[in-house]
Amino acid sequence: MELAKVTTSGQITIPVQIRRKLGIKEGDKVMFLEEGNKVILLNSSQIALEKLQSAMSGEAEKAGIEDEEDVVELCKDVRKELYGKRYARNG
Repeated sequence: MELAKVTTSGQITIPVQIRRKLGIKEGDKVMFLEEGNKVILLNSSQIALEKLQSAMSGEAEKAGIEDEEDVVELCKDVRKELYGKRYARNG
């Protein structure tokens, strides 16, 4: 258990062990989640990443991506397409 003192302006310093555990760095935002009479501190970046991963679940399979080589080929194809659109000659 870690303790933190609240300042007169309502600020606290998150103990270093907690920051390390949650991967919180200077400039990061944190979330406070209320569960009953408890408040849970979360790294908002990790929550956003988890939501994105959840939303993208199954999309690789739908696109036929099975391994790293497929990802590399997809990146090459997208780059070629973007290059073609950007530098397409008129006429």
